[in-house]
Amino acid sequence: MSRLTMPLFLRETDVKALLTMEMTLAALESAFREWAAGRVTNQPRRRVAAGAVLATMSAALPAKGLMGFKAYTHSKTGTRFWVCLFDAADGRPRAVMEADWLGRMRTGAVSGLATKYLARSEASVFTVIGSGSQSLTQVLAVAAVRALREVRVASRDPAHRDALVAQLRDALPGTIAIRPAGSLREAVDGAEILTTITSAARPIFPGEWLQAGQHLNVCGSNYPDRREIDGRVVARADLVVADDVEAARVEAGDLLLAEREGQVNWARVHSLRDVVAGSTGSRQPSDVTLFKSVGLAIEDVATGAAVLELAEARGVGQRLPD
Repeated sequence: MSRLTMPLFLRETDVKALLTMEMTLAALESAFREWAAGRVTNQPRRRVAAGAVLATMSAALPAKGLMGFKAYTHSKTGTRFWVCLFDAADGRPRAVMEADWLGRMRTGAVSGLATKYLARSEASVFTVIGSGSQSLTQVLAVAAVRALREVRVASRDPAHRDALVAQLRDALPGTIAIRPAGSLREAVDGAEILTTITSAARPIFPGEWLQAGQHLNVCGSNYPDRREIDGRVVARADLVVADDVEAARVEAGDLLLAEREGQVNWARVHSLRDVVAGSTGSRQPSDVTLFKSVGLAIEDVATGAAVLELAEARGVGQRLPD
């Protein structure tokens, strides 16, 4: 095996230096179009537990000549993420990369992609509920697809909220007003786009707070017994979209618990690839739209493929030994 055919190892700093939000959005949009055309295979997440929990998920993206998996462990000492890519034709290993930042970017970008297709084109007031490690990229993604004039940050932790406000003021143009929300009700009222990205196990706000024309990205949970929104939010939505319906029927507590309460019928839940492909019909400006994200392997593989292509072009990373 020649040096150039040995797998490339990319550290977290390499990935962060290469990956932009625009690049991530483009990679995901292309992958979801490929999936809509029947040219993607995606396998759902599986978990095993000992002292720690190991989760694995895999996908194939023939358009990029790649297949791969993400594996991550979670324990009291933290969470560690890895993406491994293989040649789709002959199976040889192509890349091993640390994938914490990659995961944050693809999670933000899939919300951005949903916002691009579901939120009203003139929407300019955005609220993010949650101020943890995933929140920054959620805002960057929405800002990349809509001309925002105001971003509101709501969090149960004032220190984390204020830290995210400061981070966003550095990251976004000065023309966008970034402000901490004084209350959750204030954060929701008048926001045309909302993203929930929290560790909440129970609904954050009641469905009665929703207003006509709002778009929601619900991203915090991928466990069937946890949810950030109540069944009334789901019932109020005129269009409900999951990153993948089959994955959502296993992992999306926000929808599964609403189904248990008789608030949603799975027949009216669409997969994001169908929205991207334009097969879900037209909508009215007053419609409430809801996107439920659980996170998919195809998102990791597509983003990893974009990183690998750029790393090879720029000579970034280290070749692993034969």
